[in-house]
Amino acid sequence: MMATYNEQCFHCSGVIVTRPKRPHRLIYRVSGQTYLWLAMLIFAASGAVTRKLTEIGAEHFIGERNPISLCNVLFVGNLCALILLILIYGRQWNKATLKQLSRKDWVSLTAVAILSGALAPGLIFQALALTGVNNVILVGRLEPPLTLALSVWLLRERVNIWEFIGAIAAFVGVIITIILQPPADTMMNMGGFRLGIGELLAALGSIAGTASTIIGKKYLSQIPLGIYSIFRTALGTVIFFFIALILYGSDHFTDVLSPFLWQWMFLYGGLIVVVGQSFWIKGLKTSTVSTASLVSSFSPIIGILAAYLILGETPTLPQYIGGSVILVGIFLSQLGIWRKASSIASGKASSTPAQQQVETGMGFKGI
Repeated sequence: MMATYNEQCFHCSGVIVTRPKRPHRLIYRVSGQTYLWLAMLIFAASGAVTRKLTEIGAEHFIGERNPISLCNVLFVGNLCALILLILIYGRQWNKATLKQLSRKDWVSLTAVAILSGALAPGLIFQALALTGVNNVILVGRLEPPLTLALSVWLLRERVNIWEFIGAIAAFVGVIITIILQPPADTMMNMGGFRLGIGELLAALGSIAGTASTIIGKKYLSQIPLGIYSIFRTALGTVIFFFIALILYGSDHFTDVLSPFLWQWMFLYGGLIVVVGQSFWIKGLKTSTVSTASLVSSFSPIIGILAAYLILGETPTLPQYIGGSVILVGIFLSQLGIWRKASSIASGKASSTPAQQQVETGMGFKGI
């Protein structure tokens, strides 16, 4: 018998038959984690990249308009994401699968599309226009503890003590970040506190995302991931488009076909949307929920670092204090996830409810 490092050889009637060795399972596991880490790095930097693009657009006005407005970036970015999702999941949109969806399924999908496909990203993009990227990142951490609290209250989910303490710590950290902000023009009085409008919009975006996640957990756990993702992105993009027209006027998307916009959107759409989403989807297919959750928990740290490197945005004292408390909460929550022995924590992350859970911890993904 002949043998090499990569092949096993067998004599069969005088003929040497070779059979390739099956790759070790560790290769697949490490590969999935690598894809998730790369996707997380891209998504975490998306807030800083978005702000940088609008600053570049502000230096190249067309008339009195910024061709790289936040609305244009969100709209075009979502179109790029939709094309990618159709290429990956288009086969799931077949007559047999669609006939299995009930009227309640379509109503729930529509509600999720409005909340997480249009309202949440629209509020976050508007927050980016009014406050620092670091504030949006930190206030966005309001979503995981809210989702946990509502899951326990409305869905009767069980959590361990570490997840509970971690959620409280993260919530306290977000409140500290909001109420300790230094005085600014974009502030309003509320209950005796001067609160930043940008921070409030980011908080409202997190609340909309939380509501979407709860609806998805309650009613969409059996919906194929491809149908969920494509419908949410497509309907959310259309709704956002018409909301922007109503709020800002019919000429708001005048520059959406501007060559200057598209030369930068090829970078944004190609890197953050196409490459980021491709790595994210590929990583979820070969990773567990606990692994994906751990990777996504590093998103705020990378996001703050990206804001410093890309925008020169140095964290303020309230951000240091609030962010430190939030990081403690993230650590405790991850400890709780590691100790949890539920099926969703050890199962694959390529299902609809699993992706919803992981995306809750990821925060803003640029689309």
